[in-house]
Amino acid sequence: MITPAQIEKRLYDLSIEIDESTKDLMDTEERYHHLTAQYEVAMAKSRIKNSQADMKMTAQMREDQALIENEVLHFQVAMSEAEVKAARANTNRLKTQVDIARSISVSVRNEMSVA
Repeated sequence: MITPAQIEKRLYDLSIEIDESTKDLMDTEERYHHLTAQYEVAMAKSRIKNSQADMKMTAQMREDQALIENEVLHFQVAMSEAEVKAARANTNRLKTQVDIARSISVSVRNEMSVA
């Protein structure tokens, strides 16, 4: 049988996990936005460099060339975005666990008051 003390302990542990998860999400978001800004600036510089009058390139060719020149940063941004999504999913998972623990708590208290 689950006791109210066990539920309180679980809720306390989850509160610590939520704090850690929130910090991780904030750090991951910051890294993602930093990399995204770096990538956008690098892409702009590459497009400008490839837009010289003596270079006969279509807009799509300039964009493709800029992407090739910045492929490492492009992959870093993509991976960082995946990390943000994973951190958000983890935070949502923890919130769901808190909701479940609260529901169990109500059930246990009701059961104890009947007994």
